[in-house]
Amino acid sequence: MKAAKDSPYTIKRATLRDLLALRRLEREAFPQDAWPLPDLIAVLLWPGVVRLKAVDEAGRMVGFVAGEVRHGVAWIATLAVAQAHRRQGIGRALLAACEARLPPDKPIRLAVRPENAPALHLYRHAGYRVIGRWPRYYVDRSDALVMEKPARA
Repeated sequence: MKAAKDSPYTIKRATLRDLLALRRLEREAFPQDAWPLPDLIAVLLWPGVVRLKAVDEAGRMVGFVAGEVRHGVAWIATLAVAQAHRRQGIGRALLAACEARLPPDKPIRLAVRPENAPALHLYRHAGYRVIGRWPRYYVDRSDALVMEKPARA
């Protein structure tokens, strides 16, 4: 699936073979909050997780998203786009592709740093709204905003 019409990026299912590329992407996208190796392995192997990657024309991973259903709510667990490939619609395409694979009768939630203006813009534009705050959520003890998009069914 193309990330956008006439886009040089393609969205594909991610597998364990993508572990090293995902690790590099996480470290670049989230220098403070990159997931540890066991969490990356889990997201690539755990049953029921939607895991998608955006690849460029050379087959390099330039974006990743994971989503799953927990306790009756769908969650976007992570969404990352490589610095050099931002503002090209990759994040929006990955988010939409992941949402389309999650159950339509469940609301979708995610957590985001309050100072991450580009992500907040993306999520608001996609129909998410802030529903709460998790104090001291991140490694540096910063809060996270919890955002939700209503069920589609």
